[in-house]
This record gives sequence, structure tokens and C-alpha cells, in this order.
Amino acid sequence: MPNDIQIVECPRDAMQGIHAPIPTQLKADYINQLLQVGFHTIDFGSFVSPKAVPQMADTLEVLAALDLSQSKSKLSAVVANLRGAREACKQPEIHYLGYPFSISETFQQRNTRKSISASMELVSQVQELCQQHQKELLIYISMAFGNPYGDEWQVEIAEDWVGKMVELGIGTIAMADTIGVATPENTQKLFASLIAHFPHTTFGAHFHSHPTSRREKLLAAYDGGCRRFDVALHGFGGCPFAKDELVGNIATESLLSFCKEKNLELSIDREALARASQLALRVFG
Repeated sequence: MPNDIQIVECPRDAMQGIHAPIPTQLKADYINQLLQVGFHTIDFGSFVSPKAVPQMADTLEVLAALDLSQSKSKLSAVVANLRGAREACKQPEIHYLGYPFSISETFQQRNTRKSISASMELVSQVQELCQQHQKELLIYISMAFGNPYGDEWQVEIAEDWVGKMVELGIGTIAMADTIGVATPENTQKLFASLIAHFPHTTFGAHFHSHPTSRREKLLAAYDGGCRRFDVALHGFGGCPFAKDELVGNIATESLLSFCKEKNLELSIDREALARASQLALRVFG
């Protein structure tokens, strides 16, 4: 089992639920600093309705202000419909288009105003677009560990939907603990089962978590075979469409401490990370 860790830093997820507008230049400055750290991927923005997510309305302007010349990090942007996917595909700097696919019917309606069946059809269409434009479609399996709406959930349901994504040729899938309910038991079980059944697929963990449960979730996912983790400096963020109270992301600092504990080597520029950490306090302060 490989030990190489892919760290996905998620300023988009951290910013999107903040109501007060963050200046475009400050966003760009922050992401430019993150690009110097050495993260595998930066989830930097989204091409969604500005009415639904006003904070992301300036994604194109932010993208235009990014300096990618000295960075190996890949850029990822979230899309929620064909219009957004087409716009994202026009941008040569973007590697991943991320689509949030919920296995909770209630949350899929809340998040994208589509049914699960309509979303599956959209996934197929976006995958075709990505293949035409040399992009990679990244699927977030939202509510992958349970939901608060009473919709049926079990590991086998998550596996079934993942299988449908793999059949479409999707190679990277992030299992999202959208409301922070994943337990060590179901986390390890789900990742171990998915990786056994779909060994050629890259699985990521997109956890929302209270600080006290961060380590146990990281450990369970790692023991299950996961090697790709979505994080945000200081644990900022959460999904604004899931509940009234945001549950923050796994803190980047927590993942780095976990990797140190496990003696995992990371290609991280610690000085650039420290500068990004300080700038994050300005962005989110």
C-alpha cells in the first residue's frame, strides 16, 4: 500500500460559507501563497450561481491573478451544472472539475436543486466535456457517511454509487463527511472496501469535523487505505447547504501532525506554509 500522501488544500471550501465579501485581490494573494507550499492540489474556486454562492462570483478574476509559473500544485474548481462546467473547461490552468454528488436525495436537492437521477445524467455529460478538454472530473460523494434527513444510508449504498462513477471512467473520488458524522468504524470500513473493490481509483477523504475528532477520522481513513486528504488551514470552512451551523474542515495542521506521527515524508515548504497560515488569519479573520 503506497504511503505517498496527496494533500488538497481547500480555500474554496473555507471561503464559500462566509457572508462578508472577501476582496478579490486578497483571495488571489492567499491562493498564490498556498501555491508556494507544495500541496498536491488547490481547491481554489467554483463556477456556480453567484446567487447561490456569492463569495465565489469572482472565481475567474481570482484565476487571472494567480501565478502558477513556480508551482506544481494542480488547480481544482467546483461546478454544479453544464454552464459552469463549460466555463471551467475553457480555463487551461484548471486540472480538476469537482462535482458534488450526494447519495442523500434530500441533500442533492438542497445543494444543486437536482434529483440524484438528474445529477447522474449531469455527471455523464460533464465527464464527456472533461474528456474533450483534457480535464479530470473529480466526484465528491456527499453525505458518504450518513445524513441528518432520514434518507437511507449504508456502506453498500455508497459503494454502489461509486461503482457507477467508476463505470463512467472517473478516476478520482472524494468521500465527503459533509456534516461531520463519520465514525472511525464506518470510515475505515468504507475506505477499505472501496479500495479493495476499485483498486485503480484514487479515493480521497473530505472530512468536516469538530477539532476533537480530527485525528481519529484521519487515522481511520489512513488505516482503510486512503492517501488523499482535503484540508484547510486552521480548519476553516464547511458546507453552507448542509446545516445551519457549519462544521469546519480538517485542519491542515492536524494532517501535518498526523503525517509526522506516522513518519510520512511530505514535500512541503514550511516557510511558505507559515506565511500562508498568517495570511489565512487576515482572509478569515
